[in-house]
Amino acid sequence: MDGGDDERIVSGIRVALDDAVDRLTAALARDEALARFEPSRQVMLITRKARMIPLGRAWRLGVFLLARNGTLHATGSITRAVAPGYPGYQSVSAESRREQRAAAFRGPFQPGEPVNFDAEVIELDAQSLRTSRGPLFIRADTPLVRWSPSAGDDTALRFDAYLEDRVSLLLNPPEGA
Repeated sequence: MDGGDDERIVSGIRVALDDAVDRLTAALARDEALARFEPSRQVMLITRKARMIPLGRAWRLGVFLLARNGTLHATGSITRAVAPGYPGYQSVSAESRREQRAAAFRGPFQPGEPVNFDAEVIELDAQSLRTSRGPLFIRADTPLVRWSPSAGDDTALRFDAYLEDRVSLLLNPPEGA
């Protein structure tokens, strides 16, 4: 592929994302908090509790989080801003999740609100997308979505169809969802 084709492909991705932002904003679609998790740490004998730093709002679109400013993220981890409960010492991972819930609960989030964190920004340039092992990548002249980290390229879905499907689901959720 030459540089012109790559620029056209990336431009098409950006146009599709801008259109999705416009449609979701106009419909007042449900969004979720986007944050950065900072684990507890000691500073000069003082322990700082873990905290969630708000980064804005984003719409959950399957393997993507689309920020209101059009930035595309790969989904990372999610927790809820709920009271963390008492330590159960069941496992290290359970205590880690409890610490994340506590950080979200203390943060500036509404009680019960989902909080997405550790969501990596997807660089929207041709070189990054051609070598990507993340959810969005380009093969030949087609932007594709890897819907699972373990899914191979042969099961990837076309980006435009995937995005349209996910936006439609958010705008018109199935009954009971």
